Amino acid sequence: MKNLIGLVSGIVFGMGLAVSGMTDTAKVQGFLDLLGAWDYSLAIVMASALAVTVPAWRLIRGKTPWYAGTFSLPSLSEVDAPLLLGALLFGIGWGLYGYCPGPAVAAIAYGKVEALVFVLMMALGMFLADFFRTANK
Repeated sequence: MKNLIGLVSGIVFGMGLAVSGMTDTAKVQGFLDLLGAWDYSLAIVMASALAVTVPAWRLIRGKTPWYAGTFSLPSLSEVDAPLLLGALLFGIGWGLYGYCPGPAVAAIAYGKVEALVFVLMMALGMFLADFFRTANK
């Protein structure tokens, strides 16, 4: 049941990304172009997501999920160098290419080869980051 809920949630998430235009790299890059022809529509998408998430986050405090023992929440709370470096790399990649992980995976459903290449390179980057992190311990 847990996998089915994950699958349905992923499909709904992907459909939301498609409907909102988040899988269109030109739209995302237009949102990031603050000094040019700024496209504010993704700011509305993000604000809508916060309008749903913030109340839901408050509602789940102290509760147990239906199909899991606990909620999977982040354990780290401090801002450190690896977090800042990861955020910087994420932002640079998002700005240059117009994809972040969720929309890139959703765009594969359209048959976009560039999205598939992006996801494969992202997976390679995650593998290499993990490899070098464990090699340096």
